[in-house]
Amino acid sequence: MWALLVLIGAAAVSAHLQDLAFDGQKVFRVIPQNDEQVEIINSLASNMQVDFWQPDSVTLVRPKMQVDFRVEADKSFEVEDLLKESGVEYRVLIDNLQAALDAQFDSKARTARHSYEKYNNWEMIAAWTADIAAQNPDLVSRSVIGETYEGRPMYLLKMGKSGPNKKAIFMDCGFHAREWISPAFCQWFVKEAVETYGKDTFMTTLLNRLDFYVLPVVNIDGYVYTWTNDRMWRKTRSKNAGSRCIGADPNRNFNAGWCTLGASKKPCDSTYCGSAPESEKETKALADFIREHLSTIKAYLTIHSYSQLLLFPYSYTYKLPSNYDELNSIAHAASKQLASLYNTKYTYGPGATTIYPAAGGSDDWAYDQGIKYSFTFELRDTGRYGFILPESQIKPTCEETLLAVKYIANYVLEHLY
Repeated sequence: MWALLVLIGAAAVSAHLQDLAFDGQKVFRVIPQNDEQVEIINSLASNMQVDFWQPDSVTLVRPKMQVDFRVEADKSFEVEDLLKESGVEYRVLIDNLQAALDAQFDSKARTARHSYEKYNNWEMIAAWTADIAAQNPDLVSRSVIGETYEGRPMYLLKMGKSGPNKKAIFMDCGFHAREWISPAFCQWFVKEAVETYGKDTFMTTLLNRLDFYVLPVVNIDGYVYTWTNDRMWRKTRSKNAGSRCIGADPNRNFNAGWCTLGASKKPCDSTYCGSAPESEKETKALADFIREHLSTIKAYLTIHSYSQLLLFPYSYTYKLPSNYDELNSIAHAASKQLASLYNTKYTYGPGATTIYPAAGGSDDWAYDQGIKYSFTFELRDTGRYGFILPESQIKPTCEETLLAVKYIANYVLEHLY
């Protein structure tokens, strides 16, 4: 009966998503060649609703940068005409967003139950956190580190063999609601840890000697909203005083150069920094937990999508971190590990110079707290599907990312401080 209800629920959700006006919406990629063409994109964004996929905001657009954005169906011809007329190089990445959304669910794993090779809604992920802890009591425990704006518990999994004075690595997924591949990776990582413990010497050593804190979804309210109302939602779901616009960007909400470069003070913007650092209940819960465990947490990994990047501090300043050479060589080696499986190429480096400046990010904040190994992954792909990576790519994406994470974890283990 329960399975049937879940199936009906899933069908209702996908039926609801079909009703949405994504039909005929297009995703464009443009590469402005000069300031004049950047200005054209700026004026486009100020005259109509444009959802920037890459970079996150029109304010970050620079000459020679790859810019991906989504426009409403009734505006797509207008946009195309404008780009043609002004001689801006462009191509259509996604011709019909609704068709791409439908094609997302292309995996063979069509079950009503939780599956590691499909996208699971929040109810399934929450139930899974309880199950995985119950089934692996010697390796996994579950706790609640806070609750979201809408009152959902934030579940954290702690993995590792119990032992004295263990150091830990903290990993989170699902900061931005629409980046569905991100929570899929956190679930995959936990699965691999419990399934290969005692078989894979590498993983066994890691779990014997380190603890892993895994927060499968940071922005739970936003994630739920992408399943029920708007697949393209990014922010949290908090109410903003004096504004009809909802939510803040949780990854602009930390006290690391807060609300300076690459973040917006406007509640309607997708990179809105919030009313103050840690104004969002979700970011505050995460920051509180890390502060309480600073003596043991030696690395911080945060998983986003898309772009195939491995970034490290800083993003809120062009200043390089004090252990830049070390972080750069770890990122180089981890990217090489990742590419060894499917030849997926990652670019790596400090956030501000590698992609664009962005203040208030969790990786910079963690680094400034003294966690010297702090990395942000931007998973597949480079824009062919963007935020709507098909389910058939979950397994390869997670397999290759796991190699990089294991490399970093092993490095940390060998360089404890």
